[in-house]
This record gives sequence, structure tokens and C-alpha cells, in this order.
Amino acid sequence: MTQTFPVLPLRDIVVFPQMIVPLFVGRDKSVAALEAAMAGDKEIFLVAQLDPAQDDPKEDDLYDIGVTATVLQLLKLPDGTVRVLVEGKARGRLGGLVEADGYLSTEPTPVEEQAADGPETSALMRSVVEQFDNYAKLNRKLPAETSVQLAEIEDAARLADAVAGNIAIKVADKQSLLVETDPTKRLEMVYAFMEGELGVLQVERKIKSRVKRQMEKTQREYYLNEQLKAIQRELGNEGEEGEGDEIAELTQKIATLKLSKEARTKATAELKKLKTMAPMSAEATVVRNYLDVLLGLPWGKKSKLKKDIAAAQAILDEDHYALEKVKDRIVEYLAVQARTNKLKGPILCLVGPPGVGKTSLGKSIAKATGREFIRQSLGGVRDEAEIRGHRRTYIGSLPGKIVTNLRKAGASNPLFLLDEIDKLGQDFRGDPASALLEVLDPEQNNKFNDHYLEIDIDLSDVMFVTTANTLNLPQPLLDRMEIIRLEGYTEDEKVEIAERHLIAKQVEAHGLKEGEFTLTNEGLRALIQRYTREAGVRTLEREIAKLVRKALRRILEGKAESVTITPDNLHEFAGVQKFRHGLSEQENQIGAVTGLAWTEVGGELLTIESVTVPGKGAVKTTGKLGDVMKESVQAAFSFVQARAPSFGIKPSLFNRKDIHIHLPEGAVPKDGPSAGIGIVTSIVSTLTGVPVRREVAMTGEVTLRGRVLPIGGLKEKLLAALRGGIETVLIPQENEKDLAEIPQNIREGLKIVPVAHVDEVLRLALTEPLEAIDWTDADELAALPPAPIAPAGGELHH
Repeated sequence: MTQTFPVLPLRDIVVFPQMIVPLFVGRDKSVAALEAAMAGDKEIFLVAQLDPAQDDPKEDDLYDIGVTATVLQLLKLPDGTVRVLVEGKARGRLGGLVEADGYLSTEPTPVEEQAADGPETSALMRSVVEQFDNYAKLNRKLPAETSVQLAEIEDAARLADAVAGNIAIKVADKQSLLVETDPTKRLEMVYAFMEGELGVLQVERKIKSRVKRQMEKTQREYYLNEQLKAIQRELGNEGEEGEGDEIAELTQKIATLKLSKEARTKATAELKKLKTMAPMSAEATVVRNYLDVLLGLPWGKKSKLKKDIAAAQAILDEDHYALEKVKDRIVEYLAVQARTNKLKGPILCLVGPPGVGKTSLGKSIAKATGREFIRQSLGGVRDEAEIRGHRRTYIGSLPGKIVTNLRKAGASNPLFLLDEIDKLGQDFRGDPASALLEVLDPEQNNKFNDHYLEIDIDLSDVMFVTTANTLNLPQPLLDRMEIIRLEGYTEDEKVEIAERHLIAKQVEAHGLKEGEFTLTNEGLRALIQRYTREAGVRTLEREIAKLVRKALRRILEGKAESVTITPDNLHEFAGVQKFRHGLSEQENQIGAVTGLAWTEVGGELLTIESVTVPGKGAVKTTGKLGDVMKESVQAAFSFVQARAPSFGIKPSLFNRKDIHIHLPEGAVPKDGPSAGIGIVTSIVSTLTGVPVRREVAMTGEVTLRGRVLPIGGLKEKLLAALRGGIETVLIPQENEKDLAEIPQNIREGLKIVPVAHVDEVLRLALTEPLEAIDWTDADELAALPPAPIAPAGGELHH
């Protein structure tokens, strides 16, 4: 009765009887067949595939003859494959294939082998063993003991199968050996296959021997060349061929790079010098470094620029909220470049307080135009050589930052951001601002000369963008740049920026999952109002990071699964409130005026206080005022003195009272003329006793005739007023034209009143109207103190 065996199709291997072979099985059907065999008597039928690439073989895809085998060992690997050790038992002919339970099975018919004995068979066996011994000597992959084991086999059929399993021949040839039932014929076939393989192995051995000799010759030549170099080095004079690979590499670079005519001439001359120098000498090192820098520049290499203006606008809008005027100007700039393919035009200079996005705007421009982005901070740079490079006569000389960064960019048309250009220093070593004049002049920078390279570099394809906090720059440098101001953000803009960018950025940076941290819109506004007072969003980002950290700690401690921050629980995470939002003063006060100031970090509310003290009409100022502000105080005081009666102030009051004017935060320097009308209002309020309205702020320079002159930094000052909860702002009438550039939400949030004269200021700022008094010379005389009377016959002493 025939037995049913699970079938295991084999790729690229034929298993012979009495042969123990490890197999790696990965196909689902094959693994299922092995599992079925293990569940039974561990018997399985092994048969080779006609096409190894067939993943799901059918009966027609398999050879007719295979072997029954026993599974000796089975091991499942972590990657899902199975390592199995099988031992072939006997030949069998494949019956019909049956697929059940996820694997193939068959009832193989046993194949009867013919008997083989006699002297001819014995002689053939001896010849096969000897031939295999020769084969094993040439084939290093076979273990040394294999030949010994084969010599001990006495059965012709078993010997033929053992040799067939150990020689490297094609699967079809091995299958033909499996099909053959006559052991004598099998031995003859095995002998013939080994004869062919021996010929191939002998040719391989000859090739390897020849290659080895060639390698030895190459190594010998290399060794001798190195010896020759060492001898020449000792002699201090290396020949023209001495530096070999390095010289050849430099020569090839000079030949292939798209150098300018001047650069090619210079590089060739320096290479010629290098060839005649000892390679370890200091001069050779200098020349080698020079050639590395010169040939490392991106000669003729350019980034492919993007000219899609709509895409550029989309990138700018995605990266930055608000700043519409700035983005419009940048897109216009890119539009001109896209049409003309030229960069000639003014250099953009982004001016604004810290944290408003100047540097990131530069990155967005690079992204929008497809340029490489390079940033060079100029803060604290005092040496001209930082820009132009050091001359090669100095030890340790280096090229300037322009050339170094251009080399780093790898393209001749990057976007070069010169950060903090207003922080340039100046001392006895040179003036770097003057060195930048050539770099930032479109008419000159096509022939920028670096002291180190001593050749002209074309910077006309480089897009330069500079940033600054103030315009405290030399006039010639300012003249070469187009100023684009980034004044700061309103509260609504900060809320939008935080919701679009900052909160998500910090949540991701701190590893919080979605839904674990929520900052409500009201909570965000409370955070902006009570914990930040800045033009940009840098402090706001730090405060948001603080909230996220504390929320993460609560979640990890198991106190909460998620955290939602509202105005009610904000103090638990952000700490004590730092700023008071709302009116700068709680009530109307005499002599206390809210002014508006411009600083490098944006606009600020400036309180002006004054009191009268007994004295003789002098003015005392405190609060670290600058010279211009002190002069503004004198002008305001003189104006009040001259118009005293019209304000209801008796001029005689100045003879017995001094006025002390103080601007709080005494450690902070203050200067500028724009507090003029605020100082006048404060002095008049003090002398008349009429309080100043708490909800009114003002800015404007005053003249001795009472005219209100225009001021700068209007947007920053209006932003400060909006942040401080001011309702009415008095501005010079000549600044009314600037309101067109002020965002709509600022104009709607404030009542902005243009004024031309101090009389209008006092009428709007004081809680009560002033009543003029009549003052004559007789009143003046009557107000004078009585003259002291001298004693008779004596002198008057003081």
C-alpha cells in the first residue's frame, strides 16, 4: 500500500538519498508541509522545481523524480522563516498532487535501482574517488575530510549519490543524476561532470595566480615609489612627479572647472610653484591651502531658480502670518528677477525689533526662490579682514567670510543673509562696514576682490539680504540698501501666529501627543497681555514652552491625562503675573502723563511725572535723560513760562517754586524729542492742579511757539498704546499721512487724534478746561517780595 507524503518543492537544489542537507523554508505552503510532516511520522517528499522563480508551483512545474526524506530537526527563526535539517532516504516518482490544509501532498511510487558489481564497477569507483580528490584540492569550499569519507564507501550507488551531492554543477545536471537508476552509468556521468569542473577550476586558479602576481607587482611599484618619495623628501627636493596623485588631481580640477581667465592663470602659476617645492615645507602647505580654497569655489555651479511668483507668495504666507507689506515687496522683487534674470537692484534690509521674524523671513525667501541659504552673523565683527580676508603674507591667513560661505554653499547664486548688520564694530584694525560697501553695491560686486585669493570674484548672482534692529548704520551703507521695516505684531496677529505655528512647534518639541495639551484662545490672549510685552513673539514662544513643560510634568506624574489652560488657571502654569494689562494709570492724576517711546525692541509706554517744590524757578530732571530730552524739557518749561497767564498760572509762582520732572525706570537711558508735548502737559497739570486723563497717551515734539512737530516710529508707539489699554492717542498732525500704513485693527482699537498745537493737546488731555488770567506789570510788582530795610548808619548784610 502506497503512503501519502507532504511535498516540499525545492529551488536551486537537488537532494540525493543518504544525503543530510539544511534547508531554509519561507513559503507558507512549504512551512505548512513541514508542520504536517512533524505532526506525522516526520516523512516528507522532496522534489526540485523546473523554474526556481515560481512561488506557487503546480504539478507541471516540478520534476518527476524526487526523494523521500526524514525531517531530523526543525527551527523557526524570528523573521518567520524555518530552518530544517533533512536526510534523503530513497528515490520516488511524483504521483498526482493533492492540495489540502494549505500544503501539497502526493503518493510517490518507489523507483527501483539496478544492481552494480564486478571489476569494471570497482575500477570506476576508484577512478571517481581519485578524481574527486583532485577536484577537492582545487575547490577550497569543500571540507578536507570529504575525500576520506567518500573513499570509505563501498556501495557504487551510494558513492555516486554522495559525489553528486558534493560537486558544484547545474540543478538540471544533478536532476539527471537523480533520474538515472543504473549506478555504473551514474558513476560515469559524475566522472564526466567532475572532468569538466576540473578544467574550469584550473582556469580559475591560473587567473587568480596571474591577478595575484599583478597585484604584487603593483604593490612593489607603489612601495618603491614611496621609497623614492622618502629619499627625495630627505634630499629636500621632490621631482615633478613626486607628489603624484595630489598634483594629478589638482591638474585635473584646473582643467575641468569653469574658472575665470584670471583664476585659471593664478591656479596654474600656483600649481607650478607647488611642483617645485618640498611637500612638507611650510610654503607648500600655504600654496596647497590656497589652491584648495580657489578650486573649492562654485565656479559655474548654480542652483536652479524657481520663477513661480504664486508659489513664492504661498510659501511666504505659509511661513509668516501678517507682514503683508513686507511680503508684497519681496514678491515684487522676485517678480522683477524672474522676468529679467538679473539681480541688479537695491539690497533688501529688513529692519525691526528682535523676534519679529527677520532671519526666518530670509530663509523663506531662499525657499521660495530655490536658492541655497547662507547666514553670516556680523554681530561684534570689528576686523575688516573678516569680510575681505587676510593677505597671504600673514601666518594662518584665511579668506573672508564672504568667500568661505560661498564655498560652503556649493552654488554661485545663493541667498546670503547678513544678520545683525547694525552690530558691526569699528576700531584700529579697520572698518568692516566700509568693506561691505563693495559687497553690497550691485555695480561693483561683480569684481569683489578678496585679499586672500587676490583675484576678482563675481558676486552679482548672489542675492544679499541684511537684517538690523536699528538704522544706526553709516550713511554710505544705508544708501546701498532698500529699507523694509518690520515694526511688530498686534495682539490679534500674535494670537494667530501662536495658534498656527508656536503652540504646535512646542508641543512637538516636548513630545506631547495630540489632545494632551490645549491652550484656549482666551488663555492665549491672557498670556500675551499679562506675561509678555514685546514687539515680536520670542518671549511668547518661551512662555508657551514653559506652559507645555509644566503640562507634560503633570501628565507624567499621573495628576492629569490632558491639560487645558484657560485665563482662570493660567497663573498655575505661568507663575506670577508680570505685567498689568489695561490703563497705565488707575485714576486721573495731577502731573502724571502717559507718553509713547520708541525702543530697539518696539514701542513702550513712558510715564512722565512732575511735582513742584519750594525754590526759585529752576527745573530738575531725573530718570537718566539724554541731552536731547533735557533740551526738550528746557524748551517745554520756557514755553509754559512764556504762556503762563493763558494757562491760568501766575508767573510769580516761578519765583518761589522749582519743578522736578522724573521719568520712572531710572536705570533705563531715555532720549529723543518726542516727549515734548507730554512734558508740557505734565508741567501745566502740576502748576494748575488740573489732573490728566488716564486713558490718554501722547507723542510729539514741541517748539517754543507751541507747535507740535512730527515724530518717527508711529506704528511701534501705537502698538504700545494698544497693548497698554490706552483709548486715545494724540499724535502730530503731520504724522496723519502715516496712518494709511497702520493696520486696520490698530486704527479701530484706538481713537487717534492729530494735533497741531499744544493748546489742542491740553484741551484733550486735561480733565478740566484751563481759564486764562489777566496779569499786568502792577501784578508783577505786587508779587515781588518786600525789599529788606537797612539799619540807620549801618550796612545791609545777608
